[in-house]
Amino acid sequence: MLEIINHGKVREICLARLPVNALNLELVKLLTQSLNTATAESSAVVISGRCGVFCAGLDVVELIQLGRDDMTVFWSAFFQLLETIACSPVPIATAITGHAPAGGAVMCMVSDYRVMSRGGYLIGLNETRVGLIIPQTLQNAMVRLVGPRVAEHMLVAGTMIDPETAFKTGFVDALETGYEETIQHAIQWCEELLSLPQLSMLGNRAIARAHFKQEFANNTAASVASFVDTWFSDETQAVLHSLVAKLKSKN
Repeated sequence: MLEIINHGKVREICLARLPVNALNLELVKLLTQSLNTATAESSAVVISGRCGVFCAGLDVVELIQLGRDDMTVFWSAFFQLLETIACSPVPIATAITGHAPAGGAVMCMVSDYRVMSRGGYLIGLNETRVGLIIPQTLQNAMVRLVGPRVAEHMLVAGTMIDPETAFKTGFVDALETGYEETIQHAIQWCEELLSLPQLSMLGNRAIARAHFKQEFANNTAASVASFVDTWFSDETQAVLHSLVAKLKSKN
């Protein structure tokens, strides 16, 4: 499900769950564990994906079968993953090597730096279109990147955007021409940070990102409960079952 590659002081964690790196409980827990190990053993981390897809978001086909208790366990684990990325003691860059909707986009949003491959890819939070309400902490993360007005339009409409628009709005920090170039750019960004005086770099980074710790500490329990309630609402279940039927017909 993951491939671990060391580039000197930078560890790359490549998502490798076929076919589209969809997030289920096993992958979420494994990625969280691997990130904790990486941040203890390395000076910076790059999260990458497959060529053409970074992460397709939640594995709805699998998750739609879960009951309320198991869905609560999953969403708690997913929030723990996001907190692990957002509150990492070392810099984390995401190499967005293709499509990154919903949960895939959220992982990128809470990382330190985002570089995306050019091409016919889409990124964004399309939760409105599948009947889900985005927790406040995650909405705030988008506002932090693109500003309140652009974030409002994108969040309410569930808008997905192409790489050029993502760069123009500030959703991503840089674009690259291909898969390898995207990963190498993310590694180089980490290496540039590691060439700086570490006490001041890490100290200023900790201050700049301190709000993440406060938001996750204050909002996680309520966010999990609210999300699970929405997930099991009649309207959302109807939309999700329709989506699953379409996905199965394509397969």
